[in-house]
Amino acid sequence: MTSNTIIAAVSRSTPPGKEPVLELQQQHTIPLTWLLEHGGPSIRYRVLLDLAPDGYASPEGLAEAAEAVTSYKPAASIAKKQRPTGIWAGNIMGLAPSAAHGIRDVGTVAQYRRLLQLGWRADDRTFKLTTRVLFRLLSRDPDPALLFEFKKVVKESPLAERWVRNNLREAASTALAEAGFNIDPRLRGSAHRTASAISNFLRSPQSEKPFVKAGQKYLLHPEAYPPTWYSLAMMASMPNLQRERAGFTERLGQYLAQPAPKRPVIIKLGKKLLRPAHLLLGNPIKADARGITSDIPLALHLINLLVRIDALHTAPTAMRVLGRLLKDCDETGVWHPKNLRSQPKGANKASYHFFPLLPSDKFPTSRQADVTFRLALTAKLLGWQLEYS
Repeated sequence: MTSNTIIAAVSRSTPPGKEPVLELQQQHTIPLTWLLEHGGPSIRYRVLLDLAPDGYASPEGLAEAAEAVTSYKPAASIAKKQRPTGIWAGNIMGLAPSAAHGIRDVGTVAQYRRLLQLGWRADDRTFKLTTRVLFRLLSRDPDPALLFEFKKVVKESPLAERWVRNNLREAASTALAEAGFNIDPRLRGSAHRTASAISNFLRSPQSEKPFVKAGQKYLLHPEAYPPTWYSLAMMASMPNLQRERAGFTERLGQYLAQPAPKRPVIIKLGKKLLRPAHLLLGNPIKADARGITSDIPLALHLINLLVRIDALHTAPTAMRVLGRLLKDCDETGVWHPKNLRSQPKGANKASYHFFPLLPSDKFPTSRQADVTFRLALTAKLLGWQLEYS
């Protein structure tokens, strides 16, 4: 039995009609040597920072690894695209180019978060420029210029402005939380407002019946304030807020474990109908009974967030996927599934900033490195018994 074997046992406390939750063997082998050899600059730095035992990396060695990230092509090319204003591609929330929405490239929040994941130096001017703009978004500054890619929507439908600014603040709060501004009162105030709005939604009848019929369409209830990928990531990055709002965090985890509605989520803003991709109305990942999913990056992203809010145990689908991925690890902790012909690709752009840290190349190890690193980090965050190879 390897260190990652699933215990095929079902919790006896599982309520009738509920999906059983698999228990996982709470130990894992971290392939430290393998990751440092094959992970590339970003994973190498993240391994030394987040995974290595205390004292493994000297301050000089850690500083050298951090400096290597600044010349790492995937990271340096993102930093080079930043405008002098601190903005990327003239927009805040774009996850991919979209001619329909006038978005030419990935936007500011996603690029800022991606640089954080890649291990870009926190004291670099690249972050400082954007951080100023993000805090302006939190300040409720009514400047029309701060509407960015939503200027046209608000001009055509003025009633949309409140929704737009709330979403921009939420996205900005997430980026700032992940950058470590957790005790800043501006961020804490914004985070509490977001948590209160979502908490009210989770307690309301709208959480069970979020749609209303309008003509031939079903629209999201105009007063509904469901969680989003941004608000979930914000909570995951603010442990103090989780402790202060433990009841809300528990309800949030339970809500994200239930099946998501099959119909598309459409909202009406004035005369405009939009399909926002960042809303979460239940479990966003799909997997079969064996835990096999077609979107491994998204599943890993969700698992990481659920672990950080201590809610993984409430999510049977996420547990099954994690168990399947762990089962495909060899005895040294390297993810080694059968017939891996290419690097896992994310269909949902919500995982853009998160995966991959090492782009695929001609070497098979590049297909394995990101999942191997994420599984090791998940095991450490869960507090499992760790061994190193």
